[in-house]
Order: sequence, then structure tokens, then C-alpha cells
Amino acid sequence: MPVRYGFRSVGEGDDFDDLDVEEMLALLADDYMENGDLDEAMDRLLREGFTTENGERVEGLREILERTRQKRRELEQQADPDGEMQRYREWLEDIEAIESKELEELMNEADASGDQRRQEVTRDLVDQKQMQRDLMSDRLGDRLGQYRDYEFVSSKAREEFEELLSELERDVLDTYFETNKEFMGRPDPEELARMREMMDALSTMIEQDRRGEELDPTFEAFLEKFGDYFPGAQNLEDVIRAMAERAAAAEAMFNSLSSAQQGELRALFDQMMENMELNFSLNRLVSNLRQAAPDLDWNRAHRMRGQDGSPFARAASVAEQLGQLKGLEEFLGQSHAAQGLPEVDVEAIRRNLGDDAARHVQRLQKALQGLKDQGFIDRQGSRLQLSAKGIRKIGQLALKDIFQKLRDSPPTGAHRVAALARGGDREETAKPWEPGEAFSLHLPKTLRNALLRQGPGTPIRLHPDDFEVEEYEATRRSATVIAIDLSLSMAMRGNLVPAKKMVLALTQLIRSQFPRDFVAVVGFGERAQELKIDDVPALTIDYNYGTNLQHALALSRHLLRNERGERQVVVVTDGEPTAHLMASGEPFFSWPPVRETLDKTMAEVLRCTNAGITINTFALDIERSQFPFVEQIARVNGGRTFYTDVNDLGVYALDDFVKHRRAS
Repeated sequence: MPVRYGFRSVGEGDDFDDLDVEEMLALLADDYMENGDLDEAMDRLLREGFTTENGERVEGLREILERTRQKRRELEQQADPDGEMQRYREWLEDIEAIESKELEELMNEADASGDQRRQEVTRDLVDQKQMQRDLMSDRLGDRLGQYRDYEFVSSKAREEFEELLSELERDVLDTYFETNKEFMGRPDPEELARMREMMDALSTMIEQDRRGEELDPTFEAFLEKFGDYFPGAQNLEDVIRAMAERAAAAEAMFNSLSSAQQGELRALFDQMMENMELNFSLNRLVSNLRQAAPDLDWNRAHRMRGQDGSPFARAASVAEQLGQLKGLEEFLGQSHAAQGLPEVDVEAIRRNLGDDAARHVQRLQKALQGLKDQGFIDRQGSRLQLSAKGIRKIGQLALKDIFQKLRDSPPTGAHRVAALARGGDREETAKPWEPGEAFSLHLPKTLRNALLRQGPGTPIRLHPDDFEVEEYEATRRSATVIAIDLSLSMAMRGNLVPAKKMVLALTQLIRSQFPRDFVAVVGFGERAQELKIDDVPALTIDYNYGTNLQHALALSRHLLRNERGERQVVVVTDGEPTAHLMASGEPFFSWPPVRETLDKTMAEVLRCTNAGITINTFALDIERSQFPFVEQIARVNGGRTFYTDVNDLGVYALDDFVKHRRAS
């Protein structure tokens, strides 16, 4: 049975204001940057759940699936329709025993009286009653129907039988109408006639709707007359769905029994409905419900292994719940189940698994919806993608994280915050003055603030709160190419994701704080190629060997050829050059590196140096290599070399960039 989907506004009725969508994006980005597939990353995150910054655990779909399985196992032990049949059989046997005892006592009294005529009449009565009972069917439904025409000798047996019928009729009706109408006692003929009228009216509307005809009676008239059967229903679809799910659950209860047990139970229900003159109307309605709700699994069956009998209505309720749990279990067990998360009926989860499980699903829904609403992710065709805004936000988050690390533990002394340079080009911007700050008043904006504060008229009296000061940008410009090693070792050693975070953070810093600067990204393995910033998060490493630093520097120098100001190449690598381009343009690879590779790479270092391009190298995993070649690059080029752990890469890279970008 497929999961029943509900359509509600995500977040409606919840209180998850503490959920930080940016936190969700950061968690998603880590997986995405490692594996390069946003759909897979999203699916893993929603399946595994996450822990918020304040330590609160949000369960994933995998944990909800295990809850579902556990609940199903528990429910299977709570219902046994065959046990209920046995209870009614034993109840009837007790009634028969009471009747037999009464007949036996009558016979004993007649024998004790010595009255022959009385003895003969009593014997005839006892034999007649015994014959009636001997001729009765062994099938419970038929036997109960035959007892309805039987005149009990025992008043106690008759009262017990009437109570049995009353309970059984309620149970049979509740099996189909428990969620709609509860009978406190045995329904009287008038109530049964009204129920039959309701079923016939509903069948008529379903048939009219199927033929595209105008409803007669109208749904409003139907609800006005029979609304007490369907509390909360808003339209015909609500009524049909409620009735169909209950009827399908009753069918599942029948199907859960063996063939012989099922036949006897169906016969019992038919007999009881026939006795109440509801059989034709119910069969007609169930047939219409099957056609109106074909998506329901009308042939499903469940394992009901309860030890004690329970009402048939309870068994139907358990079957209904088991059907919902089975559908939920199948849904959650699918691959890419997270794609359907927005459509999961939270209220159905609440009914079946409780408030806690519903809350976790709501939080997952809200997190996913928040990513979409804020424009961080979108779907292109069948694939989920990070938007340009999402990529920028990941860069901002990475930048924020790196600066937090700088504040907590600067790599070399205190971190120097970028300062506004003086004497440069004035920008057409201003900002409020802060006490103690040297300033050049932005006079028009300062006067405007004073006029807004005191109103028109002269003299204009200035107050420090009115001051706005001119902002300047340093005349120094910078052009940066970030060359990131994409050799196989970067992925194998877990260096790629931190390197990509550094790239995103540094490009975000440059674009936001130094918009006139030039920045580009080059990736190099056996060859080098320019990368778009938006492609960096999804960047993965092909299984090509080689660290072609020579080609990376040559391409970087080409990209910087027309740029003004300070020019630099920031190289991030975890090994020495092992590849170069031959005269044919094809790459050559060798490990350990051959002399020709080192010579060609150093020749490119000299070209960059002669062109005034600084090469700053961040060498990762110092414990794996002493990197003698990068030290030679620094000696020849004059750039800086940083031996850093991968976890501190971003801190060192941004600290160095900021320190050397702006004048103090």
C-alpha cells in the first residue's frame, strides 16, 4: 500500500524557530563537496539526521524507519480475529450449556414429580430442543442466525444470547464505521434504517461523481443530514477516503486469516449484516469505494499473532494502522526516499508513531523547505543542484568558520583585521562615525542627518550622532589565481574537501571585500584546467595520476597576463610535481618524479618570477613528505611556503592573504 500523502504547509503548527537553515546547508555542503552528488548528499543527510550546534539530535529517516518496523511488530501481537471468533464460539457454548442445564433440571423435576403426563410433555420438549440444536450448522454465523429463531427455555441463556448479539452487532458495525459513528448500545431499527439511507446516499453520490453528473443530493445536504457519521469531513473526497480506508482495513483483517477462517468470518459478517438489513447497502458501498479509491491495496494481508481475542473492530483498526505502517516502511526503505519527504503525511506519522517521531519529520521537512525557500538549492530536471546563492553562502560559511578559528587561535601572532587604507580612491559610500576613529566627514550626509533630527531652519546644530565619514578603498589591487591539486592522493588523504572550502572562502572574501580584484581557480592533476567557482563544490577527482604543477603555473600565468597590480598564484598541493606536458601537448607522468619534470616545472617558476608573479605554496601533510621542491620554488620566486595541516589550511591561506592585501 502506498503511503497516504497529506498536503499541509511545512512548519504549520510547529515551533522550530531554533532550526538554522545555514547549519543544514553547511552539513549538506560537507558531504556534497566530498562526493560531488547533491541528491545523494541530501538523501544521506535526511536519512542519517543531524545534530544541531546546541547538541539537539534530529532523527533521520533511517531512525524513523526503525521506529516504524518496531511499531509494526508490536501491533502484530495485539490483534487476533480468529481468537475473537473463538471467544464468540465459547460464549455461545456457555449459553448452550446454560440452556442444557435448564432442560436437564426441568427433566429432573418432572421425574421427581411422579406425574407421567408431565414427564412425557417435558421429555418431548427436551428432545425437541435437542433436535433443534443438533440440526444447527457448525458455522458460527449460521448457528447464531438459527438461534435467533430458537425459543430458549432458560431466561438466563436468552439474556446472554441477546447480549452476545448486541455486542457482535456493535462489533461488526464498528469494523466499518468505528472512525465515523460509535454505537453505545445495540442500534434500534430506526438507527439502522438511517445508516442504510446514509450508505445508499453516499453510493449514489460516488456513482454520480464517477459519471460526471451533478450530485443529488448535494454534498452539503448529505453532510447536513449525516455529518455525525463523518466528523471533520470537508468534502466528498474526505468522506470517501475515510470510508475506503476503513473498508480496506476490514478486507485486510479478513485476508489475514486462513482460507477456512476467512470464509467463516465473512459468513458471520454477512449473516449479521443480513439480520440488520444492511448487507445489500454495504456491499454496494464497498464496491463503489473500491472504484473510487483504486490506490488502496484492497488485497493486503497482515500477520496478526495476538494471543487473546479482541473485537473485530480492533482488529480492523490494527489492520488499518498496519497498512499505513507498511506503506510508510516501503516508502522509507526506497532509495532516494528523501525526495518524497515534503509529501509525507506528518499527521499519519503522529497517529502511528507518536508526537516525537512527527516532530523529527517536521524538522527535516522544514530544513529541506528552508533550503528551497531561501534559494540555496533548486531542482534542474530530475537533479538537485546548488544555486549560485547557495554556493556563495557556502563560501560565506567557510569564511566565517575560518575567521572564527583565526580569532580563537591565530596561526602566527594576533590576526590583523583588514583596515581601511587612507589616501586612496574615495568611494561613493559613507558610514556612521565611531568615537576614537580618525575621519573625513561626508558633509552632505552629515548635514542631512542633522536636518532630519532637528527639522528645517538655521542654524544647523551638529551632534556626533549626525556624523558620517567617507570610506576609502586602497589603490592597491590584487590578482589571484588559486591552483588546487586534484591528484588522486588529495582525495585518498582527505585533503580535497578542506582545500575546496579554502577556495570558496578565499574567493568569497575577495569578491565581497575587494570587488575590483581578479580571482580565478585552476585545478591540476595530469593536466591543468580553469574551473568556474560555481563548479568547485561538486568537484571530484578522476582516477588520473599526476601532479602537473608545470601546466598549472603556465595556465595561471596566462590568466594573469593582462591583470594589473600585485599578482600571485596560491598553490595548494600535497606532493611534489610528478607530471609535465611534453612537446606534443600530451602529459607525461612518473613516480618518483624524473629530472625532466622538475626542470620543466622550475622553468615555469622562472617565467612566473620574471613576469612579477608571486607563488605562495601551501604544502599539506608534512609528515608524508619533506617537500624539498616547494622550498626551491620559494627560493627562486621569493614567495612564501606554508607547511600546514589540512585542518588549518583555510586559516593560514586567509591570514596570509589579508595581511598582504591591504596596507596597514
